[in-house]
Amino acid sequence: MNHQLNPDGWVDNYADILFRYALTRINKSVLAEGLVQETFLAGIKSSSSFKGESSELTWLTAILKRKIIDHYRKNSRKKELSFEMPDERFAKQGMLDDHWLENKAPKEWQTMADSDLENEEFMNILQACIRHLPEKWASCFMLRVMDEMNGEEVCKELEISSSNMWVIMHRARLQLRDCVEKSWFK
Repeated sequence: MNHQLNPDGWVDNYADILFRYALTRINKSVLAEGLVQETFLAGIKSSSSFKGESSELTWLTAILKRKIIDHYRKNSRKKELSFEMPDERFAKQGMLDDHWLENKAPKEWQTMADSDLENEEFMNILQACIRHLPEKWASCFMLRVMDEMNGEEVCKELEISSSNMWVIMHRARLQLRDCVEKSWFK
């Protein structure tokens, strides 16, 4: 099936869908709106490259995904204030080096939410927790987990080393787990 572009209908037909997609990955309303607008502009500018092999929405979503990745890349280049705090949750010597201390180990999570309402509430809490991550950590986490990019692609997009990515992912997951445990499992 050969699809045709109809830029006059994009805002009415796709703005809300693209905004929700961007918002789940960026977590900042104003920025998500701006990225959707940039997507529409880029779509108009590159309309000659549309081959009709996918739907308008699929094509626009691919452009938006590229815009989001560009945003992550730009922000990952910014110097982050870095401070090393000793992580007192792990043993630091002997055979238990880097294993959880018994009294600091995370709580066992029960099965996830039973209802759609609980799932939505959990996702809202998770998104709020992601907003509290340092920008680089959030970018790395969103690309790797939410967009399901492989590690090599994430490293390339954010221009970081593989070991740096895994350190960032480890720290992001720890911070997210702490945040979710405090907010969801009260």
